[in-house]
Amino acid sequence: MSTPSTAAPAPSTALPVPVGTLADVLPAVAGALGAPVAGAADRADALGALALTPARRVLVVLVDGLGEQVLRARSGHAPTLRTMLAGGVVAGLRATSSVVDVSYPSTTATSLASLGTGLLPGAHGMNGYQVRVPGSSVLLNELSWEGGPDPRTWQPHPPVFTQVAAAGVDVTRVGPAHFDGSGLTEAALRGGRYRAARSLGDRVEASLAALAASDRSLVYLYWGDVDKAGHTSGVASSAWGAALEEVDEAVATLASRLPADALMVVTADHGMVDVPPGARTDLARDPELAAGVELTGGEPRAPMLYCRPGAAQDVAATWRGRFGDDLDVLLRDEARQAGWFGPVAEHVLPRIGDVVVAARAPVAVHDSRVQSAALADLVGMHGALTDAEVRVPLLSLPGRAL
Repeated sequence: MSTPSTAAPAPSTALPVPVGTLADVLPAVAGALGAPVAGAADRADALGALALTPARRVLVVLVDGLGEQVLRARSGHAPTLRTMLAGGVVAGLRATSSVVDVSYPSTTATSLASLGTGLLPGAHGMNGYQVRVPGSSVLLNELSWEGGPDPRTWQPHPPVFTQVAAAGVDVTRVGPAHFDGSGLTEAALRGGRYRAARSLGDRVEASLAALAASDRSLVYLYWGDVDKAGHTSGVASSAWGAALEEVDEAVATLASRLPADALMVVTADHGMVDVPPGARTDLARDPELAAGVELTGGEPRAPMLYCRPGAAQDVAATWRGRFGDDLDVLLRDEARQAGWFGPVAEHVLPRIGDVVVAARAPVAVHDSRVQSAALADLVGMHGALTDAEVRVPLLSLPGRAL
C-alpha cells in the first residue's frame, strides 16, 4: 500500500512494525497515570502494547511532521533522538522505542484530533485538512477553523485531557498563543489549562515548571517548526536538518531535567515526502480530471472529491485511468470498508468525499479554484498512506525513580 519517497529513503534494515495507532497514545498515558479514560477496558490489549511505564507525572512532546522514516534517514542531526530510537541511554535514563501509525488522512488536524480524543477519524469526524460541511458547498478548514461550526458540536466526544483532568490530574497544554481557544483545540484538545509560549526554549521551561507544580500531572508540549521547514524547504533540506537539531537539543534538555517520578513520551502527527514540481496536477487546468467534481477537499496528496450526483463512479474511473499505480482511488464506501478511517459513524459519513484518493508515488493533485495557491508551492507534503507519512515514532523515557 505504500511507496517510500525518494527524498526520505527507507533505512537498510526493516522498520519496526507499528504497535498501535496515534489514537492509542493519550489513552495509554492516562492509564499510566492511573486515570483510565472511557472505553479503556475494551482496548486494554492495544493500550498495553504501547508499554508505557506507570508514572505520577507524564510529559507528552508532539513534534509536528517528525515521521519515523525521515527521522531515521536524517538521524545524524539528532543524537538524542537517535539514541532513543535505538533504546539507548539518555541522561542516565533508558529509553524505549516503538512506532505507531496515524490514520488517513495523515494530516495535522485529523491526527491531533485522533491524539486528543483517543478515537479514529471515523469516530471523531475530523476527516481532513478541508472537508465539506454536509448539506452545503462550504469547505471547512479544520486546521484554521475560519468561519467553522461550533467545534464542540462538530466533535462532541470528550477529549482525553478533559477526562484526565476530571480524574484529578493536573493538565497543562503548552503551545503557541493562537492555539488557545482555537476551533481545533476546542474540538479535540481542550482540558486543563493552557500555557502560551513562543520559542521552543520557552515551551521547554513552561513544561518543566508545569511538571514540578503538581505531584500528579499531565503536560502536553506542541512544536511545529519541523513541519514548517519540511513544507517550505523539503525533508531533504538543510533547513529541515536544522529544525531537527533544535528539537533534539530540546529533548536532551528535557531528559536531563526530567523529574525522577516522571515519564517523557515523544511522538508526532505525521511524516512527510518531497514532491517534485513536475509531479503536481491542478484540477483547474485539467478539464478531464475535473469533470464530475463539484468540490475538492482534502489536500494535494489526499484529495477528497465531492462529486455531482451520479458522477462518482465515472470520476473514480477517470482518475484511475490517468494515474494508475501512482494513486489509490477509492469510492467512499470502498475506503470505509478498507478501514481507512476506522469504523465510521453515520453522521460522519457525509463529511467524507464521494471519491477518496491517497498518493503512492511522490505526486500531488490540488484544485486552485478552491484551494490556496500556497498548497501547490509546498515542497514537502503529507496526507497519504505511505510509510513515510503514516509511521511516527513513539519514544518514552522514564525518570530515575521509575
